[in-house]
Amino acid sequence: MRVITHTCSDCGTVVAANELEDHRIMKCPGLNCENVLRFEDLSEEARQHFLDNRDRYQL
Repeated sequence: MRVITHTCSDCGTVVAANELEDHRIMKCPGLNCENVLRFEDLSEEARQHFLDNRDRYQL
């Protein structure tokens, strides 16, 4: 299993791929950050790996 994350370009908050996939489009959870994060912000390879192995990333 790989750890797939995305870092907000505005505040540096790290968000897990499973959160991005679950919401698809979400406001950054960083304190006082208004940046919008999207599942598509992950690389194509990271998105495909996550989708192909979704069952391994469930909590």
